[in-house]
Amino acid sequence: MDAEVYQGFLQASLPTNLLATCIGSLLGLVVGMIPGMTISMGIIIVLPLTFVMDPGNSIALLLGLYVGGMMGGSFSAILLNIPGTPSASATALDGYPMAARGEAGRALGIAIIASFLGGLFSFLCLYLIAPLLAEVALQFRSADLFSLVFFGLTIICSFAARSIIKGLLSAVIGLAIVTIGLDPMVGTQRYTFDQVNLMSGVHFLTALVGLFAIPQLIDNLVAPKADAGETGAIVRKFGSVLPSLADLKAIRLPVSIGSLTGAFMGILPGAGGPIAAFISYDYSKKLSKKGAAFGDGVPEGIAAPESANNAVTGGALIPMMTLGIPGDPVTAILIGALLVHGLAPGPLLFIEQGDFAYSIIFSFFWANIFNLFIALASLRLLVKVLALPRSLLMPSIALLCVVGAYALRNNFFDVYVMFFFGLLGLAMRWLDMPVVPLLLALVLGKPLEEHLRATLSSTQGDVMVFFTSPLSLLFLCMAVVSIIWSFAAEHRKRPKPST
Repeated sequence: MDAEVYQGFLQASLPTNLLATCIGSLLGLVVGMIPGMTISMGIIIVLPLTFVMDPGNSIALLLGLYVGGMMGGSFSAILLNIPGTPSASATALDGYPMAARGEAGRALGIAIIASFLGGLFSFLCLYLIAPLLAEVALQFRSADLFSLVFFGLTIICSFAARSIIKGLLSAVIGLAIVTIGLDPMVGTQRYTFDQVNLMSGVHFLTALVGLFAIPQLIDNLVAPKADAGETGAIVRKFGSVLPSLADLKAIRLPVSIGSLTGAFMGILPGAGGPIAAFISYDYSKKLSKKGAAFGDGVPEGIAAPESANNAVTGGALIPMMTLGIPGDPVTAILIGALLVHGLAPGPLLFIEQGDFAYSIIFSFFWANIFNLFIALASLRLLVKVLALPRSLLMPSIALLCVVGAYALRNNFFDVYVMFFFGLLGLAMRWLDMPVVPLLLALVLGKPLEEHLRATLSSTQGDVMVFFTSPLSLLFLCMAVVSIIWSFAAEHRKRPKPST
């Protein structure tokens, strides 16, 4: 075993890191199962606590929450027919019918096992692929890096929006916000309006809290409450949680399909858990002998989407760790957490901080292990969280958001910035504009500008370098294909005029 791999495993297996991973997994299961809460929102709430923690403990906690949130989303989908996360939407199609006929424990047990197997497969992909991809990425020049980041930005905008125009507009708003502050090359002020607090720019995490948490809180205030009595009735009819051997045999094919689909979709920036879950559900339905029974409550209909959305987690970490491009909104937040601790994700992470890079990979492994045991051991207690009144839950979350925004730089100005982005997030929601492209533009905007200007400075403004470098040209062509593909897909979805 390589020395860095061994050191990474030892770091991830330290008692403090294991405890952080365990706590993160427990919090993730709770956050994931609460309808209206999202994994992104849960990580945002916890993030300020990690500023005073060791980097290893911090990332272990957040990875545990990430993985636990994916699994927890299936609990409310099965018990209430209300997915706790968007990725669990497909799980409700067969999970809730099983729970309604008194097989809630069986459905939840299948979801837990399938989630664990999908996460374990994505760990193997992360462990085997990430170091190799990092070695390749070390050969990239600044022109190649610019084109890569540009491709990452375009594919995210393309896949994350119902309307490609609105997606691109959202990204442009994010890129404009990134320009606020000091010029990275010459240090002059840009768009600060003589406001000292803006000289350091808009902090990514402050904007993140506003964009995600404030609209979600308002949605929860106006959304109808789940029926706690119904939840209690289903929980009382739990039955055994551990799947039978017949169930395990039945879910082999859908778990294989879901794991492969989820890991692949996770690597693609912007594809995400919901797409992977529905694709794997569809393929499993077509290949299963019980295809006609899908939707009526069959184990295969739970196993396929659950293995897929949990396999997405490891896949999404691959481009984040090796290329510095987030695979989904949660990995974008993880990039912010790494930057807070002075660690820049990318190919150099495996060269300069190889042991830490492998500790992230093995912390992800432990997060999947803890998820399995915590979910199986405390499931009956965990699902009681679904009956908590929103009148207690939502004000507590709002208070944590304000404290988190202030604690970032001990500056109350950041609280005002958070509320501004909250209003911006609400306006974008009302206009049906996606927030994810803006979020990713805030993450990718700075390296995009830095690589662009570094390349132009070294070539005296000659833009042909982007087209003469084979790698750069490849990424630019992929970006063009991504945008054209999205326009074509949107055109196909438009209703044809009646003749």
